[in-house]
Amino acid sequence: MSQNRHEPMFNLHNAVFGVLLVMIAVQVIRMLLPEAWDGWVTLALAFIPARYSGYAPLLPGGDVTAVTSFVTHTMVHGDWMHLAFNGAWLIAFGAAIANRVGSLRFILLFVVCGIAGAATFLVFNPGLLAPMVGASGAISGLMGATMRFMFTAVDRGGFTALRENPRAAPLMSLPTALQDKRVLTVTAVFLFANVLAVFGFGSVGESGIAWEAHIGGYFSGLLAFGFFDAPQKANDEGTRDTLLH
Repeated sequence: MSQNRHEPMFNLHNAVFGVLLVMIAVQVIRMLLPEAWDGWVTLALAFIPARYSGYAPLLPGGDVTAVTSFVTHTMVHGDWMHLAFNGAWLIAFGAAIANRVGSLRFILLFVVCGIAGAATFLVFNPGLLAPMVGASGAISGLMGATMRFMFTAVDRGGFTALRENPRAAPLMSLPTALQDKRVLTVTAVFLFANVLAVFGFGSVGESGIAWEAHIGGYFSGLLAFGFFDAPQKANDEGTRDTLLH
């Protein structure tokens, strides 16, 4: 690798840009809609646990949203600040993932983590009528997935190596990741930050924090990333250890 090559702080992959663009488009469209229509669209896209307690036919979108909202909730946000915050974290964690695994695997991972976050939210809030919106659960999953190779990249060349060529970083096997002190420390801090939400730092609602979705998404990414990781290629810069999923 040339020592004179300079990479941008974030090597924004087309798939990451595409997801971000859809989020922005949804927010712009909602702004242009009359207030009543905006409310209907938001509830139709949002994840609402009460749909699974017999309320689906009575809520915007009907029965079909009991399936689609597991994914569509990630595309709608409470306001522009909510979108900006999630967009920044999407770029931070999504860039390395997408550049490592490619567009299709990235999108699949994002969707699976979003579904896992929604499912976890449902388990803790059965019958709740309050809507959950935002990509935080899916993005937390990207963060968890990054734990599987971030520190191996750092060990080999610092954060520059993670930014310039994430494919070259060896994938931690799941048992290794669950014993790595750095992974455990990040996970503990992540859990603590979400526990704060339980004890008064936000509740479910317009300005609340769906901590359950964060935790469900994070652990789905951490535990399942081996199934989404791209196979090692001979022309990858650097070398990677044998992949252990």
